[in-house]
Amino acid sequence: MWRLFSLLILGGALVAPAGFAADAARGGTLYAPCAACHGAQAQGNPALQAPVLAGQDAGYLARQLRHFRAGIRGAADGDTAGATMRAQLAPLPDDAAIDDVAAWLASLPAPRAAAVEGAVLRTGSNYYQSKCGACHGARAEGNPALFAPRLAGLDADYLARQYRNFAAGLRGTEPADRYGRQMRLMATALPGEAELRDVLGFIAAQSQQE
Repeated sequence: MWRLFSLLILGGALVAPAGFAADAARGGTLYAPCAACHGAQAQGNPALQAPVLAGQDAGYLARQLRHFRAGIRGAADGDTAGATMRAQLAPLPDDAAIDDVAAWLASLPAPRAAAVEGAVLRTGSNYYQSKCGACHGARAEGNPALFAPRLAGLDADYLARQYRNFAAGLRGTEPADRYGRQMRLMATALPGEAELRDVLGFIAAQSQQE
């Protein structure tokens, strides 16, 4: 799979050809306080509404962390999970720390997501390919060139919550969140909850095939 931010760890330093350079080993140390919610290997914890971070694109992760820090994300009334995340950024005091943690997370293998009960995968595939695949990749692998994150491996509840947050204006309304605003335009692309469930089932199935 082609990735703009291809990752290479040499002696603890992460090097990426697109100018994203950071110390992944230091990032692993800085990540330690985050493990209480996101897991030791950044595998996520649905019970705490903490998403999978492992295997996500480093540039995307760094951008989201900066958005939380700046109040571009997680400041909207009603986004309780986002507000919780904003309050946990003290261990990452500057851009270098954010880049280091993002590099370490990107170097980890992405976990498999649980299957979505009742999802019709054929229907989900059809909707996904017509509405989502052009940006997020045919197998939900993400596309750094389009600033579209990896979806495969993320748990269905988190994805559904973010889709609804975009639709409700809890995310993607800030002028500085250029790519979030683009996603918000797509948050009404599915007719209803049944179709959303089918798409989530298709996305989950992609991680199970890797």
